[in-house]
Order: sequence, then C-alpha cells, then structure tokens
Amino acid sequence: MSPVSPAAVASLRQRTGVSMMECKKALDEAQGNEEKAIEILRKRGIAQMAKKAARDQFEGLIFLAQKAGTSALVMLKCETDFVARDDNFRKAGAAFAETLLEKGEDGLKTLAETTVPELVQKLGENISIGEMHLVSGSTLGTYLHTNSKIGVVISLTGGTADMARDIAMHAAALNPLVVSPTEVTAEKVEKEKEIWREQLKKEGKPEAMFDKIMLGKEKKFREENALLKQPFVKDPTKSVEQFLGDAKVEKYVRLAVG
Repeated sequence: MSPVSPAAVASLRQRTGVSMMECKKALDEAQGNEEKAIEILRKRGIAQMAKKAARDQFEGLIFLAQKAGTSALVMLKCETDFVARDDNFRKAGAAFAETLLEKGEDGLKTLAETTVPELVQKLGENISIGEMHLVSGSTLGTYLHTNSKIGVVISLTGGTADMARDIAMHAAALNPLVVSPTEVTAEKVEKEKEIWREQLKKEGKPEAMFDKIMLGKEKKFREENALLKQPFVKDPTKSVEQFLGDAKVEKYVRLAVG
C-alpha cells in the first residue's frame, strides 16, 4: 500500500476539523479512502465537520481589504445570520480579506486550512469561503454595504477615486450583471426569450411579429443589466456612461450574500 500523501491528510482535515495526526491514522486504516476515513473518525466520535459539510450555506458576510492600488473582496459563508454576527466569524473574515490582499489566493487557502475547521468546531455550522477577488488598478472605488451583505469594487481608467466610489455605490444598489450590453450572455437572453414568447402568446400578438418585438425586448434587457447603460442613481437624467465621460470601467466586481 502506498503511503498516504500530505495533500490527502490536509483534505480530510479540511472536511472534518480533526487533527492531522488523527486524519493520518484514519486514512492509513482506510487505505487512503477518504469516505471510509470519515466513517472511522465519526465512529470514534471525533469528526464533526463532515456531518455539517452537506448543509446549505445561505448566510454569510462580505469582507473588504485595501491598500494603494489594490482591493480584496472575500465572501465567507455560513448557515445562519446568528453565526454571521458572531465576533469569531467576523474576525476570521477580516483576516481572510487581509491575507488575500497581502499574500494572494495561495496564502488565503493556507490560512483557511486551519481556520475554517476551527470555526466549524467552535460555531457548530458549516462554514466555507465563497467567491474571492483581488482587483488592481490606478483608480479604484469600493463600497461595502452597512450590513456587509454586498461589496463592490470598481477599477477605472481615468476619472477620480470619488467617481469610482460613486459607481461602486450605484452597482451595489442596482446590481448590474455586466459592464456593457454586449457582455450579457446568449444563454441569459434565450431564457428571457422563452418568457417573452409566452407573454406575447397570452397577449394575443401575431406570431409573425414575435421576432421583431423580441429584438426590442432584448435590447432593453441587455441595457437594463449593463452598468454603463443604467440611469445613474445620483442623477437619473444621465446614464452611468454619460456620468463617466472619458473615464472607462476596466473591472467590475460585485459580491452579494443571498
């Protein structure tokens, strides 16, 4: 039998929250089979995380860290809002964002290998790191909503930091899917077309007119979901594109819980 690899031990620890030594023993006994090793640990009464790993995580918080020219966003997920409000959960999330900012994804993953199982054991819920983004640029704007459920980073070419922050606040409120209309995927459009067809049938529109009507609906749908074409929240007489003038959006990231 080949020796159990360190990666296999680390994976089992991530899933169970059990010490590396106990994980190694269980994997040796299970001849490297992770699921059997989990059964062994559960029979010993020392595996908690594996039972929680299948539970859904619909709650959590967004964490933001930034320094000159770079911003980091991390979503930390949990099962209930009660745990999301816990100081241990919040401190861990802040540490994850700072680590992503300073050490990148590899540094964050290394920290998470020990921190996440400890949180699971301490707080009694399935907890995991969700999406993470590291954004760099010459003109950055960030916005973290007061409840920490929505976080946005905007990177501009040209413009000012205040302008970028205004656009980040706009994106938090209106939730554009993409920056420009052409970026809305064909898949999303096709799903909408199925709905539009049914609506047109119920309205009694002749089928010969469907394609022409849907062209207009598609244009509107793309623009409604594109950051640049949305009416700017601070001045709805202008689109975001008009507000930006010569400035260009280089990167747009929005994370939201729920």
